[in-house]
Amino acid sequence: MIVLRSDEEIGQIRKAGKIVALTLARLKKEARAGITTKELDTIAESEIARHGGHPAFKNYKGYPATICASINEGVVHGIPSARRLKEGDILSIDVGARIGKFFADAAMTVGIGRISDGAARLIRATEEALFKGIEKATQGMRLSDVSAAIQTHVESNGFSVVRAFVGHGIGEKIH
Repeated sequence: MIVLRSDEEIGQIRKAGKIVALTLARLKKEARAGITTKELDTIAESEIARHGGHPAFKNYKGYPATICASINEGVVHGIPSARRLKEGDILSIDVGARIGKFFADAAMTVGIGRISDGAARLIRATEEALFKGIEKATQGMRLSDVSAAIQTHVESNGFSVVRAFVGHGIGEKIH
């Protein structure tokens, strides 16, 4: 079902999305060798609050953190810990924020210092796939058109998609 939103509701969703973007930008600057994912989690919670939002994931079905932080082969839902990032790691950070009753969510993957050529190719291919999907997100297209564009690009670069996880989103529900 497609839900039509008022201008005010769209404004709240947009504000939540901006908080997510600002938080990801801050975490990208802070993600370096020697920092722990728990320290990044603390930074994220502070950044979300500083902009008037609330962490979307914290305490959701018992989840203990503000971000999901998955290192290297970890796919999703990594719980921040005392593990220190090291040179060559790749880190996926997922952030969600809530403003009032509306959620926004986004993730990014960053290299920690100098990363392998394969890791760099993975990050580049997934970023390109995002833009391929965005190109298909137009009036008259279906969600399957978006996902097909993403999957086709990822697979053409020698990688695969994880079909078991389809992500979060925006709106009144986190899933």
